Amino acid sequence: MDWIGNDITLFVLIALMASAFAAGFIDSVAGGGGLILVPSFILAGLPPQVALGQEKIVSTLGTIAAIRNFVRNKRVVWVAVASGIPAGLMGAYAGAQAILYFDPDTVGKIILAMLPVGIVFSFIPKKDRSNTDNHTISKTILWLGVPLTVFVIGFYDGFFGPGTGSFLIIALHYLLKFDLVAASATSKLFNFSSNIGALIAFIIAGNVLYMLAIPLVVMNLLGNHVGSASAMKYGPKLIQRTISLSLGLLMLSLGYKFLIA
Repeated sequence: MDWIGNDITLFVLIALMASAFAAGFIDSVAGGGGLILVPSFILAGLPPQVALGQEKIVSTLGTIAAIRNFVRNKRVVWVAVASGIPAGLMGAYAGAQAILYFDPDTVGKIILAMLPVGIVFSFIPKKDRSNTDNHTISKTILWLGVPLTVFVIGFYDGFFGPGTGSFLIIALHYLLKFDLVAASATSKLFNFSSNIGALIAFIIAGNVLYMLAIPLVVMNLLGNHVGSASAMKYGPKLIQRTISLSLGLLMLSLGYKFLIA
C-alpha cells in the first residue's frame, strides 16, 4: 500500500485503526493517547520522526470530537481558554524549537522521576467542584496561573509530547482548582492549541503522511467521541482511573526508553 508509505499492509492498517480508536478514547478522558499511537507507528515500520508527526496530525484532528461533546454540555471554562490557547501555541512552538538544541534523554529522565507524584495526586480524595464557573475562579488564576501552566506544559508537548493531556488535567484540577470534568473539558482546547503548534513544525519538516492519516483520524474521532461521552456520564471516578492508567503506561514507556533501551 504505497499510497500511505512504507508498504503498510491491510492487516497493519487495521491494527493502526484499532490503536487510533483506543488512543482517542484515552486521550479524551485523561490524555496520553500518544502512548498508544507513537509505539504503534514505530512497530508498523515508520521512522521515529514520521511516527511523531503522524501522532500529532491524528491527535490534533481527533480531539475535535471530544471538544464538541464537552462544549455542547457546557463543561468548558471559556474565560480560561482565552488566556490559555495563545500560551499553548507559543509554548509548543518554543518546545519544538528547543528539542533541536537540548538532549531529550535528560528531560525524559526528569519527567520519569516526576510521574509518581502525578499518580499520587490522582488518588488524593477531592471534593467534586462540579459547579466550577467563571465566577468561582480568581482573576489571578485566569490571567496568570492558566497561561503560565499551559505554556510550560505546551513546551513539554512540543519538546516530547506523551502524557500532555494528563498533565494538563492534573494541573487544572489540583493546582488551579477546576473540577475534574471541567479540567478534562478545558484541557482539550489547550491540548488542541499545543498540538497545532507542534504539528506545524512536523509539517514543515515533511514528517506527515496525509493519506495514512485519513482513516486513523476517523477512528480517533470516534474514540474521542465515545470517551468524552463516557467522561460526562461517569464523571470524576472514570477520569481518575483513566489518569492513573495513562500515567502508569507513560512511566513504563519512558522507563524503557530512557533507562533500558
